[in-house]
Amino acid sequence: QVQLVESGGGLVQPGGSLRLSCTASGTIFSINVMGWYRQFPGKQRELVAGITSGGTRNYADSVKARFTISRDNAKNTVFLQMNSLKPEDTAVYYCNADGVRTSYYRPDFLRNYWGQGTQVTVSS
Repeated sequence: QVQLVESGGGLVQPGGSLRLSCTASGTIFSINVMGWYRQFPGKQRELVAGITSGGTRNYADSVKARFTISRDNAKNTVFLQMNSLKPEDTAVYYCNADGVRTSYYRPDFLRNYWGQGTQVTVSS
C-alpha cells in the first residue's frame, strides 16, 4: 500500500514563506506526476502545481512567480516552496501522486494517491 505523508504547513504572515514536503512510501517503482492541490472551504480541490518525473512543471496562474515545485525522484518526494504568501492562499493543501507503478509484473497498472492534507493559514 502506498502512503503520502505531507509536512510543512502552518500559520504565516502575509508576505511570508512556507515550504511543503510530501513523501510517498510503499512499494513504488515509478511515479509519473507529483503535484499539489488546495481546497478552500465549500469549494472543489484545485491544482496548484505539478511536476513530471522528467521535470516538466505547470502552475496555476494565481501562484506563478510566487510558488516553486520541485521533486526528488530517488526519494519519491515533492516540495512546494511558497513565497510572498497572501491571505487568499489560505487553504488545505493536498499532495497527489499520479501514474504510480506499484507492480513489477504489471507496468501498465498505474494508480493515483492522495495525502491527508495540511493546513496553510496566511494571516496577520
